[in-house]
Amino acid sequence: MSFKNYIIIVFAILGLQHVVNAQENDELFTIYLVRHAEKELSPDNRKNPSLSPCGVQRAESLSDFLEDVPLDAIYSTDYTRTKSTAQPTSIAKQIEVNIYNPSKLKDFAKSLLESNEDALVVGHSNTTAALAGLLIGEKLETINEKTYNRVYQVVIHKDSGRLHILRTAFTCNH
Repeated sequence: MSFKNYIIIVFAILGLQHVVNAQENDELFTIYLVRHAEKELSPDNRKNPSLSPCGVQRAESLSDFLEDVPLDAIYSTDYTRTKSTAQPTSIAKQIEVNIYNPSKLKDFAKSLLESNEDALVVGHSNTTAALAGLLIGEKLETINEKTYNRVYQVVIHKDSGRLHILRTAFTCNH
């Protein structure tokens, strides 16, 4: 083994040990934020629509995406489309969905940061990026009304957060 490879392995082990120690000390946690899946647009129920068939499939796909991700809590606004998006993950993880008020994002962000929990948060096009921004101390643009494929991953270590925006590969089979 070359000296360079040996150094790389040592640093990799030290880096992993740091991550393990941080997790054991509750210094590191991750919050996943998503917008609700596609809603069923109907003139009869504009304020609180259900998910469309593709939205139901996307919610199941989100649960699959998070299958190996440890979660301590799941949060949703009190709307049918957000609760329905969270439901498959809630069932798979056997975690009750907690309701939060989207009009009090600053308070909710503070609560999330103080909880030190790995969590899933389901929101809306006008709240998801805003909440992610509050968690990292930056202002982010709202999500386009037609965009459903983003997962905002906010990794918190001590007093700082790092944002990763993931895009899911989902195709509706309906």
